[in-house]
Amino acid sequence: MRPKNLHTSGEFARMAQISLRTVRYYDKQNILKPSYVSESGARFYSGSDFVRLQQILLLKYLGFSLDEIKEMTIDDSDRNMMRSSMDMQLKLVRDRIEQLQMVEQAIVDTSKALDGNQTIDWQQLLDIIHLTNMENSMSSQYKDATNINARIHLHKLYSINQESWFSWIYNQCEIKDHMNILEVGCGNGAMWIENKKRIPSNINIVLSDCSEGMLRDARREIGLEDTRFHYVANSCENLEMEDHLFDLVIANHMLFYCDDINKAIAEIARVLKVGGKLIASTYGAKHMREISMLVKEFDDRIVLAANKLYEHFGLSNGEEILQCSFEKIEKKMYDDGLCVTKANPLIEYIMSCHGNQNQYILNRYKEFKQFVEKKVKKGFFITKDAGIFLCTKKST
Repeated sequence: MRPKNLHTSGEFARMAQISLRTVRYYDKQNILKPSYVSESGARFYSGSDFVRLQQILLLKYLGFSLDEIKEMTIDDSDRNMMRSSMDMQLKLVRDRIEQLQMVEQAIVDTSKALDGNQTIDWQQLLDIIHLTNMENSMSSQYKDATNINARIHLHKLYSINQESWFSWIYNQCEIKDHMNILEVGCGNGAMWIENKKRIPSNINIVLSDCSEGMLRDARREIGLEDTRFHYVANSCENLEMEDHLFDLVIANHMLFYCDDINKAIAEIARVLKVGGKLIASTYGAKHMREISMLVKEFDDRIVLAANKLYEHFGLSNGEEILQCSFEKIEKKMYDDGLCVTKANPLIEYIMSCHGNQNQYILNRYKEFKQFVEKKVKKGFFITKDAGIFLCTKKST
């Protein structure tokens, strides 16, 4: 008997205006599995399968490989997961529109120069080449943005502390009129977006990140009309800024990613004024450990982080590392924990980690979801072990 509200493979292909061969290929590659398979092997597709197909076709249109698409989409019909995916796809499309508009303008300007027998701006042509090759970096930018949003979302939903992390960090900054502030590794600018109404009007804030995609997200969310903000793409280890420029530098959960952390700290100290402040946040060994234990119970081969970042720069060793350039180093802890009651936000967080989880979860996703749902049914507590080092640049 045919299930209600489901479509055969042929109907699904015709409605989506793709070939039946494509539908079968996506099924074989575990990119788009049918919602129901009968005892005779007939495959049937649902409305949520159309949503997933839309994601696949859009990402394919934007230049992603099928292997990348497989890692970037999850076979889940939950509305929140769908909405999160749609939001990220919208950002990708807007990024591509911005890129194409810049290419268009460069071509128009070059054509005008040719028509007027003017000197060709070869740098502009090089910019066109650079922009048209940017799709190679869009996959990592998409994943970075998705990962950041998944982590922030879990903390917003289930943090026990009523004062959010970004509000707490902002309070530690003691921001005043006329300050010159730099945030290194700003990501999508979440701290400033959350605290935007609290920021003085006569202030200068430079947001720096090595990812152009992250900066685009920050600029778009904060708004181009907000002249308090400026955006610079560079590495924390090579800031390319003047000496003694800033009153305050913020490094929120990013120093442990630096390949040469001593060089990064020296660069931060260089751009700070004498007596200027650094706020560097990090975490300790207990941070979110229950999540690692959870996935290990499901499959002991899963490692959510290839490197223990807190060993590189963490609560236990951060003061010693900072002493080379800073004094009056004070450690402040953020008192919080999570009590998770829904599976999907926790699954999104797990899938956002920099580990090997995709290798062992994607092909067993429904089984993993059921496993997590049982764990959170009565509330799943997660330890948070995070804080900041508040320090002053040495006078000599």
